[in-house]
Amino acid sequence: MSGPNSGGFQASTAANQVVEDTARVMDKAWETVQQKTFTKWVNTKLTVRQYPEIANLSRMSDGVPLIQLLEIIGDTSLGRYNKISRMRIQKVENVNKCLEFIRSRGVNLTNIGAEDIVDENLKLILGMIWTLILRFTIADISEEGLSAKEGLLLWCQRKTAPYQEVNVRDFTYSWADGLAFCALIHRHRPDLLDFDALDKSDRHRNTQLAFDVASEHLNIPKLLDVEDVCDIAKPDERSIMTYVAQYFHAFSELGKVDTAGRRVAKFAEVVESVWTMENDYERRVKALLQAIDNKKAEWESSKFRGDYADAKRQSNEFINYKTSLKRTWVAEKRDLDTLLGNIQTKLKTYDLKPYHPPQGLTLQDLDHFWTDLLAAEEKRYRLINAKIRDIKEKLRQDFAKQANDFQAKVNAISHELTLLDGDLDRQLANVRQMNKRLEPMADTLEHIQQLDTQCVEANIEENDYTIYSADDLSFDFALLEQAMLKKSSFISNQIVSRNMTNLTPGQLEEFESTFRHFDNNQTNSLTSVEFNAALASLGIMYEDDVFVGVFAKCAQGGSEVSFEQFINFMVGVTEDSTSSDQVRESFRIVAGDKPYVTELDLKQSMMPLAVVSYLRSTMPRHDAADGYNYKAYLDGVFSH
Repeated sequence: MSGPNSGGFQASTAANQVVEDTARVMDKAWETVQQKTFTKWVNTKLTVRQYPEIANLSRMSDGVPLIQLLEIIGDTSLGRYNKISRMRIQKVENVNKCLEFIRSRGVNLTNIGAEDIVDENLKLILGMIWTLILRFTIADISEEGLSAKEGLLLWCQRKTAPYQEVNVRDFTYSWADGLAFCALIHRHRPDLLDFDALDKSDRHRNTQLAFDVASEHLNIPKLLDVEDVCDIAKPDERSIMTYVAQYFHAFSELGKVDTAGRRVAKFAEVVESVWTMENDYERRVKALLQAIDNKKAEWESSKFRGDYADAKRQSNEFINYKTSLKRTWVAEKRDLDTLLGNIQTKLKTYDLKPYHPPQGLTLQDLDHFWTDLLAAEEKRYRLINAKIRDIKEKLRQDFAKQANDFQAKVNAISHELTLLDGDLDRQLANVRQMNKRLEPMADTLEHIQQLDTQCVEANIEENDYTIYSADDLSFDFALLEQAMLKKSSFISNQIVSRNMTNLTPGQLEEFESTFRHFDNNQTNSLTSVEFNAALASLGIMYEDDVFVGVFAKCAQGGSEVSFEQFINFMVGVTEDSTSSDQVRESFRIVAGDKPYVTELDLKQSMMPLAVVSYLRSTMPRHDAADGYNYKAYLDGVFSH
């Protein structure tokens, strides 16, 4: 062909040929990289069940490795097949079984037949393997409604956003310098490499470092070689996606272990706090009982000289006992009653087994000791009064009757308050009814104080008909009012805590104790200053002008923040939940599906060392030399 345009035509033809040749070279390069990457991916799955590895994908032509692969990633059995397939028809049968299974999982295979695989058509085999990778490794990746490639890309972009040297736009060129791989590792495990210390221009070294660290510390197989990323004009997109997907899954599992570790730590803190309360109860009961025994022994050994001065001295000592030591015992007894009730309520709140105090330390034992003490006091008091004769009987009897009746009412209401149990809403209603009974008693107490004034004016200092003074009754009545207020606040707070299902038991405990600590006037509400201090103790701080708005919103226009408003506010800034099933699942995750957990497992879940130490001291040993039987431990602390 000749003519004025023949030269241009020949040049155009030559250029097209160069483009075609380049495309063939690129296709061949990608095909080689995909063959290596996909072969490694297949082998990582086959080794899970100790199946023989394949040297290349053409070894899948008899269908046997392909069936083994599908049974592993599909978590099912494909049934009987030709495990030794020398004849072509046997190979075709095996491959057809595989293709049918793949289609049954919703994977659309177009233009691929069993003969293509048997005849070792590499491109079609690569396409099929890529389809399997998409379906069983990448398809479940989702980020903001995106899935597969877009979801994985968005995840990579978000994780690497803080690194200025990294700009992930695709699954080809963006990974050629190795920095994106290093950034993903550093973002999740900064302890494994120092990103800032990297030589950003050394792409081979950075890529190799990432591959080595991922393989050694994150159990991510080396599906790629450094040259597949750094020494190729355009890295193969499918190979990069296959390898990066391993990072996504590895770090997702790491997040689960961290979450499980935090949940176990919070659970352990709750159990430890209950254990501390129980030990505190037993220690204080023992101390109180011993003190009562000592005082009774002192009275039994006491002797009278027979003169009024000695009797008066011993009378003053007895009065001093009642106004000092006895009052501390009364307060301690009431506190112990409340403490045991709080222990049982807390155990019910967290679905733990109820606590039964040891024999000799029950409330019944304490009441028995208390009854003996009252009897000893009465004996002592009568013995002193026998030595003093200048007493006006009528006024004493009037005062004694009023005082005894009043104390009986105080004791009866106090006893009713101690016995409260069952449904929290019913408990709160009962407390409110009891509180109404206190109103007329205030007038009675005022009348008793008037009688007491008359006794003082008449120089009547002793009374055989009662062991109670007006001051005693006022003190006891004040304790009862305070106990009623505390009980009402505690039950109300427990109702609020019970309904806060968005919070973990550890968080509820922390927020409740914080609220009680800063409720200085015990009104079950926080002023602006108390609210600000409570938030600061929890690590939440606002500028003054911002805090004004936060307080107004939380208080809903009021002047103080109630417990329920405080808990609702904290729900807005923190969330988590812990049930017995979640705790058991968290222990299982921390243990890596083993029937026991090791100290190393606990430490690697990032829980505090103090929690690890506590769990080691409380969990029973497992048959494994370095293991602890966490299942038996949980069966022992949960009620079901």
